[in-house]
Amino acid sequence: MMRKISALLLACLLVLSVFPAFAEDPVIPRVAALSGPTAMGMAAFLTSDDVYAAADELVPLFSRGEIDIASVPLNLIANLYNNPDMKDGNRPLLLAVNTLGVLYIVEKGGDTVDSIESLHGQTVYATGQGSTPEYALDYLLSQHGLTPDTDVTLEFKSSPNEVLPLLKNAEHAIAMLPQPFVTVAATQVEGLHVALDLTAEWDALNNGSRLITSGVMVRKGFAEEHPEAVAAFLEQLSESVAFVNAQPEEAALLIEALGIVKAPVAQKAIPACNIVCISGEEMASIVPGYLQTLLDQNPASVRGKLPDEGFYWAYGSK
Repeated sequence: MMRKISALLLACLLVLSVFPAFAEDPVIPRVAALSGPTAMGMAAFLTSDDVYAAADELVPLFSRGEIDIASVPLNLIANLYNNPDMKDGNRPLLLAVNTLGVLYIVEKGGDTVDSIESLHGQTVYATGQGSTPEYALDYLLSQHGLTPDTDVTLEFKSSPNEVLPLLKNAEHAIAMLPQPFVTVAATQVEGLHVALDLTAEWDALNNGSRLITSGVMVRKGFAEEHPEAVAAFLEQLSESVAFVNAQPEEAALLIEALGIVKAPVAQKAIPACNIVCISGEEMASIVPGYLQTLLDQNPASVRGKLPDEGFYWAYGSK
């Protein structure tokens, strides 16, 4: 126990030395994130009070101006931006993409899956029906000539915890799961292995878009009033992401302290979580293509239209 505490203190001291406070700008943004990979890249500066289990807890605070910067699913940011009822000063601007795809196809009891096409005739257990995981899988299937629920049987469950016993009890089973639950499942299901990385499959389409899980949004009013503070936060986010990816053992201790997952799981999962900090022109170039796939499959996921160019934050924008 003392060894674990000492390691955590060492990690915290390392973070304090690498990530100084916003000393040059007295305005410090109020930051929050949804639990999971969405928050893992921000572990160097979040506290457990900043991490929320559900969007319906976090979003009202942001919409009322009680949170300045938040990390949530990308389509939710677009949906809020397009909401005509949103007060303009609290309308979100996209500051950065901080997590690419976290979805994987896993298989137990065989090696039948080695491509999207090889899912033909298979049953795939999955979570995320009616949300971005389903849309991402449907898109990838369609791009490889497969029709969901015709060529591939999709059985959706409400959570990964419902998929786990199905994998345990079957001789052969295929599932689509997100990280870090893939790592959790691999420790509990003998013979389970990752068959496909859906982020890599998306990139292989080479269509100019990327598979994106989450982004970081900033309130328009805060960004206009305190552009230097936003720029300082973006730099700190970039440094935190670099720290998490380069030092997963130390970062995992902080992730556990945030209540996301236990440190051993976090350490193994970090390399597969595609934690990034993409901003500026590169961000603006990869986001529309992904949002377009959501718009095509379910217009309501982005409130019926793509965000206009004002959606993307630029330093000093008014």
